[in-house]
Amino acid sequence: MVTNSTPTANLSDDDVEVVQQIQAAYKRLKNELAKVIVGQEQVIEQIAICLFARGHSLLMGVPGLAKTLLIRRLAETLSLDFSRIQFTPDLMPMDITGTDILQQSSDGRRDFEFVKGPVFSNIVLADEINRAPAKTQAAMLEAMQEQRVTVVGKSMKLPDPFFVLATQNPVEQEGTYPLPEAQLDRFMFLIDVCYPSRDEEVDIALRTTVEEFATLDSVLTAEEVMKFQALVRRMPIPRHLVEFAVDLTRQTRTTEDGGHHAPDWLKPLVAWGAGPRAVQYLVLGAKSRAALHGNFMVRMEDIVEVAVPVLSHRILTTFNAQSEGFSSGDIVRRLIKETNA
Repeated sequence: MVTNSTPTANLSDDDVEVVQQIQAAYKRLKNELAKVIVGQEQVIEQIAICLFARGHSLLMGVPGLAKTLLIRRLAETLSLDFSRIQFTPDLMPMDITGTDILQQSSDGRRDFEFVKGPVFSNIVLADEINRAPAKTQAAMLEAMQEQRVTVVGKSMKLPDPFFVLATQNPVEQEGTYPLPEAQLDRFMFLIDVCYPSRDEEVDIALRTTVEEFATLDSVLTAEEVMKFQALVRRMPIPRHLVEFAVDLTRQTRTTEDGGHHAPDWLKPLVAWGAGPRAVQYLVLGAKSRAALHGNFMVRMEDIVEVAVPVLSHRILTTFNAQSEGFSSGDIVRRLIKETNA
């Protein structure tokens, strides 16, 4: 029985049931992760939104904030293949994708056999992605975009579902290869992982200095994840909310039509604005969030909640903005406030 008061006319009875299933699965996922992860509720929600929207995430935070631990334990709650790639300056593309290796069979014949790399997994942790050179980053980003890899002229599809969670350290820049803005655009969300509160930090110290660590139960299968991903695409969204997403994105552009759409205060702060992919991810992210919260239609709050992680890494700020202490996230939050007024 439907208990949510949101209209369901645009969803079939089966889809309504799937919305309730995804809401229940999300609650179970949060409860399992809470056994080992203290706080970070917003980070967990944003990762889940990306997962069910078929997008990839880039987690940004200083060392020691459990970015890698969170992703590793998330994989435990899902019945999916998981692999971790530690990016280093000497990492080569074939270390990610795999390569042909000459093998000798029992009858003495020698043939090339393709050995799959760690990218052939459902969940891939790309740890410190900015540590690898451009060629290796490009191989990873091609896999993310195309969901396939090309090795020695052969194209191979990656498994379904396929979800990349990359981490990046914003503090130590020595020996790093920062991702170009055009490649950052491949990530659906840029997720900021912040310091815990004082009480959370006390809890972390108490939990992590004992001998035993909690084991997590699996709450979702690959088939369920793909079913929920398909449901997100069918979630209804009113036209005026799509127009809001478009208007919000267009206001970040200072170069289009001479910056006609951008407000005057933004023009000296932004060198380059977000492209059409931002609109797509705003809509998909809002759909995914609505489903996770058990709603049967996208609301304004859904778009507002995903706007910063979608837009912040797609806006290139100027020196003026940096000197005045304005981050791209600050600019997005002001735009939301003014556009939604």
